[in-house]
Amino acid sequence: MSEAGPHPSPTIEVPRLDTGSSFAKEAYAALKRAITAMDIYDHAREIRLDERRLSEGLGVSRTPIREAMTLLEQEGFVRTRPRRGIFVVRKSKREIVEIITVMAALESMAARLAAERASAGEIAGLRGLMDDFRHGNDGERLAEYSDANIAFHQAIIKMGGCGLLAEMTENLFIHMRAIRKITIHQENRAARSITDHMRIIEALECRDPGLAERLAREHALGLAAHVEQYGDFLDASRGDAQSGATVTPAPTLPAPASGGGKGRGNDDSKGRQR
Repeated sequence: MSEAGPHPSPTIEVPRLDTGSSFAKEAYAALKRAITAMDIYDHAREIRLDERRLSEGLGVSRTPIREAMTLLEQEGFVRTRPRRGIFVVRKSKREIVEIITVMAALESMAARLAAERASAGEIAGLRGLMDDFRHGNDGERLAEYSDANIAFHQAIIKMGGCGLLAEMTENLFIHMRAIRKITIHQENRAARSITDHMRIIEALECRDPGLAERLAREHALGLAAHVEQYGDFLDASRGDAQSGATVTPAPTLPAPASGGGKGRGNDDSKGRQR
């Protein structure tokens, strides 16, 4: 991976909660969405989640934040480190390769199903998403293409029309999104990605399930091979983080602008908050 200047500290962007349902449930959903949206491998610093700042940002007490963190830890999104705090989980290179391999199986099946089930409008939408990047300008618009790349993969899963398959990919998406975001800048992967995507779209348009499945699988396994070759930075940053010596936790939640949420369960002494 090429050296670059220091990246700004990552932040979690979460909206203040405004709901009559369980605060813990809503806090869990908001935090999970925010963590999934972060680029967790695009910097060397750990991402620490501060209960006080999250409480202030979401406009609830710390009790529902703690309950949400318990659920997120059970799902593997965060990890508690004694005397250090709660941190977003980052995977090793080997773990990332395994995640991509599993996603190759799931995405290829989604592509097969999409060839059979997706509407012509949905497939046309995929082509429209990629057409804007086909004429050699992706190098100047990598940030835009990175977002389009992620949207493409999300769309394939959705177009498969299998709810369980979509559910199985949900908790892997935080890592897949982050790895796709960082690797798209390496070794001319954007150009190759566009070519692969267009071939998958053509297979969908031809309603060829076998070809769509094979192309989607090969595309994902190509990413796995890339991470295998160029992903040593994953273990380097992970090792630095786990040593506990020089890692500075990144700030995670700037307090949102003033708004709703006042007076909603801000006293933990009152017991379990809703």
